[in-house]
Amino acid sequence: MDMRKLVGENCARIRKDRGLTQEGLSELCGLSQQYLSDLERGKRNPTIVTIYEIAQALEVSHVDLVTPTE
Repeated sequence: MDMRKLVGENCARIRKDRGLTQEGLSELCGLSQQYLSDLERGKRNPTIVTIYEIAQALEVSHVDLVTPTE
């Protein structure tokens, strides 16, 4: 399993479920919209700190961003 792709897919899914745009999430977590775009496409390798910050902004556990959704 490619963890970059998994984190990106989960981030996009949860963000959309919350009704947020990438720009809206960007404002909440302090990361650029371009970074989030790259992350959601599996082009970025996020640190654990970045995963934690995104999870906090989405009001989910960091585990939700790294757990496969079959």
